[in-house]
Amino acid sequence: MSAAEAFKAAAATRVLVKDGAYGTMIQREGLKEAEFAGDTTLGHEQRGNNDLLNITAPTVIEGIAARFAAAGADLLATNTFNANAISQADYGAEKLVREINVEAAKIIRRVADAHGSDEKRIFVAGAVGPTNKTLSLSPDVSDPGFREVTFDHVKDVYREQVEALAEGGVDFILIETIFDTLNAKAAIMAVREAEEALGRDLPIMISMTLTDLSGRNLSGHTVEGFWATIAHANPLTVGLNCSFGAEALRPHLKALTDKAPGLVMAYPNAGLPNDLGEYDEAAADTARQVSEWLDEGLVNIVGGCCGTTPEHIAAIAQVCEGASPRALPVRDDAMLLAGLETLRVAA
Repeated sequence: MSAAEAFKAAAATRVLVKDGAYGTMIQREGLKEAEFAGDTTLGHEQRGNNDLLNITAPTVIEGIAARFAAAGADLLATNTFNANAISQADYGAEKLVREINVEAAKIIRRVADAHGSDEKRIFVAGAVGPTNKTLSLSPDVSDPGFREVTFDHVKDVYREQVEALAEGGVDFILIETIFDTLNAKAAIMAVREAEEALGRDLPIMISMTLTDLSGRNLSGHTVEGFWATIAHANPLTVGLNCSFGAEALRPHLKALTDKAPGLVMAYPNAGLPNDLGEYDEAAADTARQVSEWLDEGLVNIVGGCCGTTPEHIAAIAQVCEGASPRALPVRDDAMLLAGLETLRVAA
């Protein structure tokens, strides 16, 4: 049974749990510059380059992943949110992108295999973040047509990362925290090209982030519009992450749930940050809000984003025990496939 088939089978019987925030946990480690940089000699300050830790401090990342697995996570993501050439350029670490991603995938694969079992398989998602550039908007208010990057460049950057994650052994590719839908389409194309080059399937998970309470991302899409734009990818899961806390995210999650024909995954922040940029929401409060999602049948997979710790994931896992997963809509397969093909051609 393929990883995607096994994942769908597990999600049909219970609500699955995703892990929490690597950034939050890394900050708690209080690492110094030397621990970030290791022996890389890149010539730039590396403190804050969390992705580099996959090769300079792998035991730190492995320990964090193991804590999330022990807390009850069924799905572990790689610590690779900014492990792409565009984002790593800020640290002068573009040449290390492949190594960072391969090693990141290997770390999480080890943890998943060590903590999983025949009864409870733990899956690995290769996390692909949005980069720090946007294809839809100009960074220059005086020149609306200007773009710092091209579609093909962004696609190629994503492909480098995706192929390295696949080499390291991930089950799925998680295109997450999507603030620009056009960036996401470049990532989807990168995955499809990587599939063809590698001769293997790379199931896609897609997760949008909202920039305000109106329910739109930075490029202006509502969740309904976003789904219409990326439905051609036929993702294994679609959903929302980051954004706000679970309570504020609920109506927008409901809107997406009403549209999506497949599995829905959501992983909110632990509330909103305080004046110091820290997240104060207690694990019990996050879990209580998530339990309302479960009562309404809104999700198949749920986890945490910024500010969520193994304690948050354990509390979420506890409220998921015995909860019924979201029922998938009954659709006419022929009509659905025809609709997806129409969207694909239009895209």
